[in-house]
Amino acid sequence: MTGSREDCFGRLLDGAMQHSMWLMLVILWVAQTVEACPKVCKCSRKSVPEKSEVNCHKRGLRTFPSNLPPDAWILKLGENGITDLKANALRSVPKIESINLERNAIKSIHPQAFSSAKQLMLLNLYGNHITNLPPRGFQDLLNLRFLMLGQNQIGILKAEMFAGMRNLSDLDLPLNALTTLPSNVFKPLITLRVLDLSLNRIKSISPKAFTGLRQLMFLNLDNNSLKTVPAGAFRPLRSLEMLVLDNNLLSTLGPSALNGLGNLQELYMRNNELEHLPPDVFRSMSKLSHLALSGNHLKTVDGNIFAHITDLKKLHLHDNPWQCDCNIISLIQWMGQTKATLSPQDSLRCTSPPELQNKNLNSLQRDKLLCHG
Repeated sequence: MTGSREDCFGRLLDGAMQHSMWLMLVILWVAQTVEACPKVCKCSRKSVPEKSEVNCHKRGLRTFPSNLPPDAWILKLGENGITDLKANALRSVPKIESINLERNAIKSIHPQAFSSAKQLMLLNLYGNHITNLPPRGFQDLLNLRFLMLGQNQIGILKAEMFAGMRNLSDLDLPLNALTTLPSNVFKPLITLRVLDLSLNRIKSISPKAFTGLRQLMFLNLDNNSLKTVPAGAFRPLRSLEMLVLDNNLLSTLGPSALNGLGNLQELYMRNNELEHLPPDVFRSMSKLSHLALSGNHLKTVDGNIFAHITDLKKLHLHDNPWQCDCNIISLIQWMGQTKATLSPQDSLRCTSPPELQNKNLNSLQRDKLLCHG
């Protein structure tokens, strides 16, 4: 009996020791998980659900940090000196959802840099030194919604750069070195809603540049070098609600330049070089409520081109060199009938002829407006 009791006690002791060792291993693993954090960074952890936020903002980092907590979901790395993103940089943080890398010195991105980040929703690369995007470098980011690439040196865009990004909703590319938009360049971005291409050097747009962007709602081409818009270029943008073409070099619009924009509500073409508007240029835009044509070279406009825009609420026509002769009568007549708010009416003034210079358009008497042969 004694021997059997000793054996039983021994087995119990062995079992207790094994359980104790297993428990210690679990405690050590948990401790390591909680404590994993780059030395110069601050990590804060939520308990429900278990997630860590890693704040390495402006900490003098020169390379992408290691020793990241495996449950990290937000990673703040802005204003450091990181120069490149190597392959599988995010392998240790499979739950990552948001990465801010703005204002670093990133020049190169390995095509597999983001291959492990299946849950990533926001990637901010604003203000780096990126000249080229890796082909198919974002193809594993199936959940990415927001991609910020502004203030870099990207000069060329190709469709393969955006391969696989079928859930992207917001693409920001202002302040880069783009000069042209080739055919099908955004075709993979079937759910894109916002596209910002402002403050580039875009001179030409392919007629098929916007193919595939059926859900796009906002397109910003402000501050580029566009002289013309090819016929039908905007036709794929059936959902577009706002188009910004301010501060370009547009001197004319073809009759089909704005075709397909039946859902457009706001159109801004301020500070261009427009001298003439085709009679039917706005005919398909029945939903247009805001139209800005100020700061152009318009001398006269046929008022009938606005008659089809039944929802028009605001129209900006100031800072144009209005020639107040018989050709402007239809515009003055329409201005007197419309319910739309016109740009500060006291700023709508004649530039010519000399006898009417600086005269307010609203004060003109139609029967005294002459046309000189």
